[in-house]
Amino acid sequence: MGGTAAIIILQQLKGMLGMKHFTPKTDLISVVRAIFHYRHEWKWQSAVLGICFLLFLLSSKHLRKKKPNLFWVSAIAPFMVVIIGGIFAFLVKGNEHGIPIVGDLKKGINPLSISQLTFTDKHVNTAVKAGFLSGILALAEGIAVGRSLALIKNEQIDGNKEMIAFGIMNIAGSCTSCYLTTGPFSKSAVNFHAGCRTPMSNVVMSVCIMLVLLFLAPLFKYTPLVALSAIIVVAMIGLIKVKEFSHLYRVDKFDFCICMVAFIGVVFFTMVIGLGASVGLSVIRALLHVARPNTCKLGSIAGGDIFRDVRHYPHARNIPNVLVLQLGSPIYFVNAGYLRERILRWVEDEENACKVDGQDLQCVVLDLGGVSSIDNTGIGMLLEVHQNLDRRGIRVALTNPKLQVTEKLVLSGYIKDKIGEEWVFLTVKDAVTACRYALQRSRSKDDGEV
Repeated sequence: MGGTAAIIILQQLKGMLGMKHFTPKTDLISVVRAIFHYRHEWKWQSAVLGICFLLFLLSSKHLRKKKPNLFWVSAIAPFMVVIIGGIFAFLVKGNEHGIPIVGDLKKGINPLSISQLTFTDKHVNTAVKAGFLSGILALAEGIAVGRSLALIKNEQIDGNKEMIAFGIMNIAGSCTSCYLTTGPFSKSAVNFHAGCRTPMSNVVMSVCIMLVLLFLAPLFKYTPLVALSAIIVVAMIGLIKVKEFSHLYRVDKFDFCICMVAFIGVVFFTMVIGLGASVGLSVIRALLHVARPNTCKLGSIAGGDIFRDVRHYPHARNIPNVLVLQLGSPIYFVNAGYLRERILRWVEDEENACKVDGQDLQCVVLDLGGVSSIDNTGIGMLLEVHQNLDRRGIRVALTNPKLQVTEKLVLSGYIKDKIGEEWVFLTVKDAVTACRYALQRSRSKDDGEV
């Protein structure tokens, strides 16, 4: 979002400098090259006026933060910039003195164009491709803006409703050949910083725009382009959260990398490249988490009633002859092989540790509380682990499996035919107690035979 705000600010340099020619590209290098290539078109009058407008708008925002009861100053500041700028340009004939103006505006709204809709034109395929791509970008942009602004107000938005709203608006807008409708950064930011709180503000704004187009359009002829650019620049500055970068860096380095890739991709290349690269990295990260889920060995604390990861709780005690492992993610074909290797490696390490103490590993407890689902490959992995441990004389116990996981394990015959229903427990403590009891019975039996 910050990258998109940055490129919008860069595009406003044309209006701030009073230039007539500019690049259609949005990347930073192309914009800077165009600015210096057309430096002979720079208008110092426009630049000075733009700086004045920027200072006024920024001051109004600062005043609103210092004195909330004067929020109305910030709310009417953009309107005042347009009015004052228009009067000033009219009095000094700004268009003749280096201050470009909007110029003549036609009254009225677009007529219906639904009769021009055709599916036989040779450009239909191109339109479908462009519509699909622009629709994805518009949806991503609109939801990003909505969530960002909602977060500031501690509110939530419904992505499904947003999609429905965008679809209805664009279908209705296509009947009059309007531009793509989405949650634009500039208008949303201006609306937000003006103090609007409910969707009713959009209704009022739409009615005002319609009245302007129908009756008042000629009055905005002398509005300086630099005034509009200044309003957009100030609104975009509020969307660039510099503190968020440092916050991401402190909290999660990988998220920071994704953020920087998106920002650099959007600013230095295109929005498509920036979004594509960031989404690609996010997908890769998700796949890595799925393919290499967290597994850990649990030890007992607080007298054996609570079990925690021994890496996080160094004082946690190992349970003699029992290995407790926790699986922390769904078991799919993607991670089944990795989990099998991890479990068997834990078992091998524990066996070696037990031999040093002159003991044998008798039972492995698998805590499935974090396994929300399992597929056929995952069930096959558990069968392989059971067979491997059974050959070593090690019993397997399960604790806290989810309902969906339990149903699949029952249907596959894993619980009834392999480990036995009596070796499925609600808690790790129950499983460990059962393992100890079975071990004591086994020892008592061996002693009796001797």
